[in-house]
Amino acid sequence: MTPSAPRLFSQAVEDYVKAIYKIQGEEETVSTTHLARYMNKTPAAVTKMIKQLAEHRLITHASYRGVRLTPAGEKVALEVIRHHRLLELYLHQALGYGWDEVDAEAEQLEHHISEEFEERIDRMLNYPLTDPHGDPIPTRDGAIAPRRGLPLLEAETGTALVILRVRDRDPEALRYLKRLGMELDVRIVVVEKMPFNGPIILRIGEETHSVGRELAGHVFVEPMAEETA
Repeated sequence: MTPSAPRLFSQAVEDYVKAIYKIQGEEETVSTTHLARYMNKTPAAVTKMIKQLAEHRLITHASYRGVRLTPAGEKVALEVIRHHRLLELYLHQALGYGWDEVDAEAEQLEHHISEEFEERIDRMLNYPLTDPHGDPIPTRDGAIAPRRGLPLLEAETGTALVILRVRDRDPEALRYLKRLGMELDVRIVVVEKMPFNGPIILRIGEETHSVGRELAGHVFVEPMAEETA
């Protein structure tokens, strides 16, 4: 058995590049303030780490333009994300963890599994493409499919939709979505969007629910394909 190669970077470095990668997917600029809020760190601690990441050539950093991952930084981020999302799916499917529980557990384990262990999980799960929240799992060579779905907030009234993906950072929101029946691959219809930033009225199965716009921001959907006779 060939031993796994030692990790090149500390857990803290891996956590930061993963966070930067995720923020880059949603924001044009990754500012020090945004990164500090995301990581729950002080701006001073984040500034210190940014300097370290730049020394490792994992990021570029320019005043007023924020932080961007280099190709080397993106490679490190995608490796950690692959571990994390495979672990989430393993915990969910093999060990019965809820989709609101897997993120925190995978966070503890992702830095410590070997490449062989990763490969065995991947094989056991039959080489999955997405995690329990619908996010794409990077391949071993660092390729990753685009994240699917448009925000539920942007969906047109009256359209039949299917839930493709949900944000995974808020366990309480995930638990509430599950109570409403808003899980992956579930069919929903936007009945009405109340004015003045009011709630969205959804039909989920045979029931109708009022969902706040903050919660709706956690959900990504696509129109259902029309059924053919």
